[in-house]
Amino acid sequence: MHALRIFGWSLAITVIGVAGAGVIGGGDAAAIVAILAVLEISLSFDNAVINATILRRMSEFWQRIFLSVGVIIAVFGMRLLFPIVIVALTAHLSPVDVFDLALNHEEEYGARLHDAHPSIAAFGGIFLFMIFLDFMFDPEREIQWIKRIEEPFRRAGQLDVVSVVLGLVALLVVGEAFSGDHTQQVLTAGVAGLATYLGVRGLGEFFEARGIGADDDEDDEDEKAGADGSAAGKTTAPGRTTGTSDVVLATGRAAFFLFLYLEVIDASFSFDGVVGAFAISQNIFIIATGLGIGAMYIRSTTVYLVRRGTLGEYIYLEHGAHYAIGALAVILAVSIETEVHEIVTGLIGVAFIGLALLSSVRHRSKERQGNLDGGDDAAAGDQSGDAGDPEGAPVVGTRS
Repeated sequence: MHALRIFGWSLAITVIGVAGAGVIGGGDAAAIVAILAVLEISLSFDNAVINATILRRMSEFWQRIFLSVGVIIAVFGMRLLFPIVIVALTAHLSPVDVFDLALNHEEEYGARLHDAHPSIAAFGGIFLFMIFLDFMFDPEREIQWIKRIEEPFRRAGQLDVVSVVLGLVALLVVGEAFSGDHTQQVLTAGVAGLATYLGVRGLGEFFEARGIGADDDEDDEDEKAGADGSAAGKTTAPGRTTGTSDVVLATGRAAFFLFLYLEVIDASFSFDGVVGAFAISQNIFIIATGLGIGAMYIRSTTVYLVRRGTLGEYIYLEHGAHYAIGALAVILAVSIETEVHEIVTGLIGVAFIGLALLSSVRHRSKERQGNLDGGDDAAAGDQSGDAGDPEGAPVVGTRS
């Protein structure tokens, strides 16, 4: 029932979207909407895992904002309006002219959006690459999935600027060696993506570190938390959700910037899906509907992972998602000059998530077996030991 409440809106929007497309455009339109929704979900499951690592740090109020206002931004902003803005900027047309192209000259609009792909790939690629680098270079990250690879990165992360330097070097290499005739376009968009990442991420961390978040939240509980010194970044969290017992929850301005960070991450993940969708349909409303349904499921999955504490139970999922992000960043760079099919992108992400899940299950089994053996040695005959309790195995926290 808990899962039904979380996915209820996604199911309702699916029925409305597919049925509406069928009424307006017939069976073919309904089928295309369903296909696009499945495409978006398959391409973005790693996005849900990444989102969950951030959303688990936010209060329940902001989790609801993520599912309500955030969905409106994701569907209408990123899947409908943002491509129009991108085409307007790269083709030097007014948004009104681009919207007219999208409505009345679908093929030309699709071609213009395809021409804007180098900028889209550079912006999204560097943003995702920075997420991957900051995870790999995090010196405080205790859990390691592939130690031989991750331990040297973790040690190098003692130097704070290493991820930014490596990101800039990667951008220069892509701009000079892999962007063909689009060097200036790629470098400009890449610098914009890097600046966006550093700005939004930095502001979120700034407010979290200073515990300002609870001062701006509208809940009475948050006002009380602020009076007790329990704002985000202090020792006592203003509120907690299932599966985040050791996480101080951000509120107010801190949560707001984390929310913006989540929206930019969603945009970066959606770029390849939006452009690739034009291979299936060139109707912007059908595309927005199909991808919007998929975005709803990704967001519902994010909340489900947070409420169930899945990241604490399957401790390598976060690692697999970040490896998938790194792979997607490389794919976006390659796609500037070489077409990469969406199936390849989806399969790589699914592969990393699947391997991480299997590793997490094996780790959990070993932990439970160790608890069972320890329980037998310490208290033979105890029928209610931790090993038989699904929550009995120690949950190792992820980087917050």
